[in-house]
Amino acid sequence: MMRVKFYKPINETLKKYIKGYYFFLEKDEYDSICYWTFPNNYNIVSVTQNVSIIKRDNKIMITPSKEKNIFSHITYRYDTPIEIFYEKPLNEITIYFEPLGLNFFTDKVEVYYSKDNTKEVEFDPFPDFKKEMEKIFSIQEREKQIEQLEDYWLSKFVHKDVSMIKELIADIEANAKIEEVAKKHKISRQYLNKIFQKNIGKSPSEYRKIHRFRKSITDKNQVKNLTELSYENLFYDQSHFVKDFRDLTFKSPKTFFEKINTERETVWFFP
Repeated sequence: MMRVKFYKPINETLKKYIKGYYFFLEKDEYDSICYWTFPNNYNIVSVTQNVSIIKRDNKIMITPSKEKNIFSHITYRYDTPIEIFYEKPLNEITIYFEPLGLNFFTDKVEVYYSKDNTKEVEFDPFPDFKKEMEKIFSIQEREKQIEQLEDYWLSKFVHKDVSMIKELIADIEANAKIEEVAKKHKISRQYLNKIFQKNIGKSPSEYRKIHRFRKSITDKNQVKNLTELSYENLFYDQSHFVKDFRDLTFKSPKTFFEKINTERETVWFFP
């Protein structure tokens, strides 16, 4: 099984908006990679070089292409597992932005969120984006790659006041009823939904379901059993806990935790 190193941002500003990133390199020693990734609330930007990408149902296939290209896409919303298959080694940089992270680097986020997420959503936010990503691929040393990657995103950073949206997110994460959150902030439920769709790419109920699931993964090693885990993460009861896990992973909580290493930054399942 191939091991993937997940890098945390070095820059203190970027740490607030980017969870981390990983690299695949064409020179890596593997024949192919196949793994399953599970729903999360990050906005994931992947940049690949000289590839062909096909997305069908819950599977993404990445194969080498003779055509020279830089293909970048964003994954912002999925509520079932996705199977990722790489036919051969290739160059790829994948960046995990915090739920509101991309809003601080581009004003076009809602344009991407309005597209059909069942298909590959191409991400090309700046005139120099693909050119700069290609330069980073050409760098041989990982430290210099990271330095240039972070310098590039810092050059696009614009501070914004998102205090209201942060309060809404905090209330949803605390498991407050959606109607109560809307009432507290003196907005309609429809407007609350619109705010989430525009700024995060999913509805409040979708966000909360995935947040609860991901928090249970993080908390797994701090509790005695699955019953306690479901209670600590605000599931209504054990059956609700099991249902959400089956929806989001196609597995029961017991099976999921037996197969997945929850201590790793990338919670993937390698068949």
